[in-house]
Amino acid sequence: MNTELLPVDLIRTLSMLLVITSVATVEIRRLRLSAVAYSIQALIIVALLASFAPGNPALYLWAGTALLTKAILTPYFLFRGIGSGDDRELKPLIGFGPSVLVAVLLMLGFYHLTHTHVALLAPNELAQQELFRTNLAVASTVFALGLYAVLTRRDAIKTVIGLCLLENGVHLSLVSLAPGLPETALFGVASEVVVTVYLLLYVIGGVRREFGTTDTFALRELHW
Repeated sequence: MNTELLPVDLIRTLSMLLVITSVATVEIRRLRLSAVAYSIQALIIVALLASFAPGNPALYLWAGTALLTKAILTPYFLFRGIGSGDDRELKPLIGFGPSVLVAVLLMLGFYHLTHTHVALLAPNELAQQELFRTNLAVASTVFALGLYAVLTRRDAIKTVIGLCLLENGVHLSLVSLAPGLPETALFGVASEVVVTVYLLLYVIGGVRREFGTTDTFALRELHW
């Protein structure tokens, strides 16, 4: 892909905002505010896809689909799942201060690892260009933070939000590795997880009504 067609500075700025919103989404302990941070990230993903589209018009389709699924439907499902009551996240495995430290270390570590060794992780000529090299580093960072949320959060809603971050990391990797292929947009649209998010939140709502908790650790103790 000819990078002269792309707004390089805008893409770099949006990529860095993805990292900031990922940390905020994971570490904010009010679920509604965490969902707001995710919603902002979803809009950034849409803007990133549209920024790559001058080099591949098929990405406009993906950007439009992502606007509907990531920035509208998923936040709607999240806010409906959180409800109007107490939105404090259930106490996670790691306290706030240590968790922020771990998140920062993950952010720095994965960014540096991917940016430095991108030739091993993605051995193609395009990935060696600085713009795509940076985007792949950001993608691995977002993915790592999402996985961290899934593994360390007891609140089922926060676990779903972590899953959404995982998806965003994967999608940024996809558009960074093959931005010029028409099939990239099709793969991106096909791998949207909005239906999975809806079903998970639907099940979580039923569990909360039945057992009065969304604590994933407590639910492991239940026997049918």
